[in-house]
Amino acid sequence: MASGTDSTTEAIRRVLLSVEDALSIDVRGRTDAAVLVPLYTSGSELHAVFTKRRDDLRRHPGEISFPGGRYDEGERDLLATALREAEEEIGLPADAVDVLGGLQPTPTIATGYAVYPFVGMIEPGRAWTPSAGEVADVLELSLSDLLAGYARRRLVRRGLPIRTDTYLVDDHLIWGATARILADLFDRISGLALAGADRACPRASATSDGDQRSTGG
Repeated sequence: MASGTDSTTEAIRRVLLSVEDALSIDVRGRTDAAVLVPLYTSGSELHAVFTKRRDDLRRHPGEISFPGGRYDEGERDLLATALREAEEEIGLPADAVDVLGGLQPTPTIATGYAVYPFVGMIEPGRAWTPSAGEVADVLELSLSDLLAGYARRRLVRRGLPIRTDTYLVDDHLIWGATARILADLFDRISGLALAGADRACPRASATSDGDQRSTGG
């Protein structure tokens, strides 16, 4: 089972929801979905792994999210959904993930998903296998760069202007449910002595995302 340093892993585990507690939270949404938040430590700094959707997809083209998707009937639980989707989307097998716990589930406002995020530690330096039909790229972004790129920005979605919490690293823009998940992660780890987690981040509003969802499937 992959992990970062023992001290980092245990420090993060202590501030997360247990898997059981996360699963017990009821949030608004017609469709249950789950995402995996893969973290790793490289050069003493924490990084997170994201997917960038293909630009030619009909729904959510080019958007950046954590690997994930909707719950399939018969799956054990939403953690199983997150792990399955991570393997399908980026080739990350479940046995390479040390599941640390969960984050606050979040709804997507227009698309009606209830998204359950689970955090897992992995080893750095993995070779990814993106899903050819869905994933254009796998992004590995340091938490310090994400925090440095935080701002409330004006976006136009479906022809309507919105002002929302975002993270911008180079030309990679993260917003909506994915930004809310990141905000919860940063809020939980901000008091820990971890590289890339030493600055507090405002919590993203649950009503400012328009229609972006954090699921990749």
